[in-house]
Amino acid sequence: MTSKQQQTISEQFVRWFRSAAPYIHTFRGKTFVVAFGGEMVSDGQFIELAQDLNLLNSLGVQLVLVHGVRPQIEEELTERGAQIRYAEGMRVTDDDALKCVKEAAGTVRVEIEALLSMGLANSPMAGADIRVASGNFVTAKPMGVRNGIDLMHTGEVRKIDTVAILRRLTAGEMVLLSPIGVSPTGEIFNLTLEDVASACAVALDADKLVFMMDTAGVANAEGELLRELTTAEAEGILAAKTPLPEDVGYFLPAATRACRHGVARSHLISRHAEGALLQELFTREGIGTMITEDPLETLREATIDDVGGILGLIEPLEEEGILVRRSRERLEIEIERFSVLEYDGVTIGCAALYPFPEEQAAELACFAIAPAYRGAGRGEALLDYMHARARRMGLARLFVLTTRTAHWFIERGFAEAGVESLPQAKQGLYNFQRRSKVFIKTL
Repeated sequence: MTSKQQQTISEQFVRWFRSAAPYIHTFRGKTFVVAFGGEMVSDGQFIELAQDLNLLNSLGVQLVLVHGVRPQIEEELTERGAQIRYAEGMRVTDDDALKCVKEAAGTVRVEIEALLSMGLANSPMAGADIRVASGNFVTAKPMGVRNGIDLMHTGEVRKIDTVAILRRLTAGEMVLLSPIGVSPTGEIFNLTLEDVASACAVALDADKLVFMMDTAGVANAEGELLRELTTAEAEGILAAKTPLPEDVGYFLPAATRACRHGVARSHLISRHAEGALLQELFTREGIGTMITEDPLETLREATIDDVGGILGLIEPLEEEGILVRRSRERLEIEIERFSVLEYDGVTIGCAALYPFPEEQAAELACFAIAPAYRGAGRGEALLDYMHARARRMGLARLFVLTTRTAHWFIERGFAEAGVESLPQAKQGLYNFQRRSKVFIKTL
């Protein structure tokens, strides 16, 4: 490797680490529920996941792990020559199946605890000292007879012992839940992974619920991955009754239900991607589908609390000479003229209106979209929002002065004009050294 290549790799690492810093700060002390099927253990993938969980644990994230055991149960039943029965996607758990469930769950739980306890020198788990707590945290009830089929020992979550789980989390332990629940009468029930995970996330008021699955996430009709969904959009996909991959059919309803009941974010990600959990949590784009109750992007009028975010957005553009410099003091005085576009709490766009009431006109100024968020229609959305705001003010036209983005405004209905077309007060302030072009649009 040449020194130049090494320098490029080092610079990329520094940029990534700096971009991850806000997430590191945000995640400390937060509660994440991470759910994964038994395939991750049987396929040997849990070793890598354990390393990523160790990293999250070291950053102060409180982790609840929920594992599945479907392939292990299938294997046990096949070896016994027992019948494998499903009804509406749920296992019919007879006495033989329940024995297999208990054996499989116990074996998988012990394997996971062993892998989380690894501390080999010169490995990502060196010095981890992870403590794992498991126990009877889940109270269950029978599902009973569904559409004429007795599901027998198949149950659903009745209650999560949040006090006991929080006690373990506060002590710095990871909590490991198996898809098994007990009733107050001592009966044991086979539960679904998604039911335990979503119920636990809701009960703990978790910040994130993550499902690791075979597919990359939720895709549209063209097969394109949908990076973000609101609960309403997710419910629309489910209501359409279009065929979905099996794991999406299991996990999307659970993830949506969790968000409807207070979980801030649900994520559906591929278990096959290298470092999938870290890629989803510590990059802006993520690698799967994230579900939220409300849209991540919002357009609104700015408040004094937005000054810092606006400055962070426009200062690089001021350095390039694209925008006219504005001091913090000026921004604070004029903040009521600004509108902001936010993505997940981060200011990614802004614009301001400076009205000239006598001419029924306004200057559209300080129009900016963060470079990483351009090209997805956000500029048009912000422009439409400013159009609407200007109309509410009773204005008839907008004008903009620009040195670099003439074509963008022309393509959106602005027409070039002379300085003499500006309101008289603005003509007196025109900077002839900057020689900005004037564009006007009738509303």
